Amino acid sequence: MANPYGGARAYQAQSVLTASPGQLVLMLFDGALRYIGQAQEAFGSGSDNSKRIEQINSSLVKAQNILVELQATLNLDAGGDYARNLDRLYDYYIRRLFEANVKKVVDPVNEVERLLRQLRDGWAEMLRKEEATRFERARGVA
Repeated sequence: MANPYGGARAYQAQSVLTASPGQLVLMLFDGALRYIGQAQEAFGSGSDNSKRIEQINSSLVKAQNILVELQATLNLDAGGDYARNLDRLYDYYIRRLFEANVKKVVDPVNEVERLLRQLRDGWAEMLRKEEATRFERARGVA
């Protein structure tokens, strides 16, 4: 029997292969936020406690791994203060998610979700403006 998700996985793989570096960062933000959302859902779940704890742990670890990847891709020399500030932000987010996971409390997760969503939305806006500028230049407008 064919895998019903094969087409979706192929599309996702192609999306990653053809994405710009900026789009890849946006995809990582979206992935981290998806896992954070899964953890928030598990915190609110009334399901079996051991399954709930495993879901929280698994989701938070995946979100932390994505944040570690984002942090590892920073070029601190070329990025100057901006890269150093992002490095500190990612470190803070990772520590707060770790705290939430150890203590099994949702407040740090909610905080990181809010802050990371703001960062993600700012990044997406920057990409939109870059794309609009490239398009205008290609048309000879700017």
